[in-house]
Amino acid sequence: MNYSQDTLDRLKIVIVKTLDIQDRADMLDASTELFGSMPELDSMTVVTLSVNLEREFDFEIDDEDFTGEVFDTIGTLADFVEKNRR
Repeated sequence: MNYSQDTLDRLKIVIVKTLDIQDRADMLDASTELFGSMPELDSMTVVTLSVNLEREFDFEIDDEDFTGEVFDTIGTLADFVEKNRR
């Protein structure tokens, strides 16, 4: 865990809004599996999510760094955001 609680909380808000899963927001935590486990998260939604993350956290995502491993869990995505944000 290399991310702050603030990053995790903000990330969860972005995920909930992007995937339109307000009914499941309370169930999300760092261990929640993402790509392959959430039917709402398909390749098109990943693009939308990445744009929303760039806006929320004020950084640019380099395509070569944005791998499937980043989307293993909310925690791995939070690590990625924390590492790359300004």
